[in-house]
Amino acid sequence: MGGRQIRPARVLQTVTEELNHTVLGGKSIPTPPWYNIMQSVPPAETLVRNVTPRLRGPKSRVTKPKNLYRPQEILYIEDRLRATFYRDHPWELARPRVILESDGKDYQHCDWSKGLRQPNIPLTGEWQVSPYRVVQRQLWLMENEKLEKRKAYDITRREFYRLRQEEEIEKRVALEEAKHVGAYFGKSRIDVSHHLEDREFENWKIWAGKETERQEASRNSEIEDFGLEDVEEDVAEDAEPEEKAEAAEGKKSP
Repeated sequence: MGGRQIRPARVLQTVTEELNHTVLGGKSIPTPPWYNIMQSVPPAETLVRNVTPRLRGPKSRVTKPKNLYRPQEILYIEDRLRATFYRDHPWELARPRVILESDGKDYQHCDWSKGLRQPNIPLTGEWQVSPYRVVQRQLWLMENEKLEKRKAYDITRREFYRLRQEEEIEKRVALEEAKHVGAYFGKSRIDVSHHLEDREFENWKIWAGKETERQEASRNSEIEDFGLEDVEEDVAEDAEPEEKAEAAEGKKSP
């Protein structure tokens, strides 16, 4: 089993010989679906593995190079900006988003020089205020306004907070107007969570009451006898040999 296995390199020749055999007479042998592809694009004959081009220089502290054949990770500046935003705003990941695009060219309708709010694009659905907008706006400020990363992030974050506040106010006003004309939306998420919390608290009170009664009963039983039962048992055990001895002496005496 040692050494290199070169049998897979001759699979095309082997299958060709099997197809040209006439052992089965007039019965045709089905051609594998990959046969024509391997004929047009044959596998490489060399057993030497090429080293992946290194886009970044090796570290000076590393004496022996590692992972020479592993492709390097592709990183973009947007990835770092997005990671910074999500580290500061982890709850943004919980917001539902629609990533479907109509024609795949939605980015062409955005002009990031005008801020996060784009003209003729509502702040709902797939065009809502999202981290994608924050990252693109920050990147535009860094590339065109020549601002530092932190300064551009602060400016974009201030615009993001203002638009988020406007969205919350619009939702609150719309909810109040709908309730004013008789709309009913049922319980909110906060009400549902409060109901579940109250139910668990009531269950805990029942369990705590039973546990307290059990501990009180056990404590009272120990206080009432003061351990006298154990003392009486010890005295009874000590008295039994004496009674037996007296009974034996009474039998011996006439």
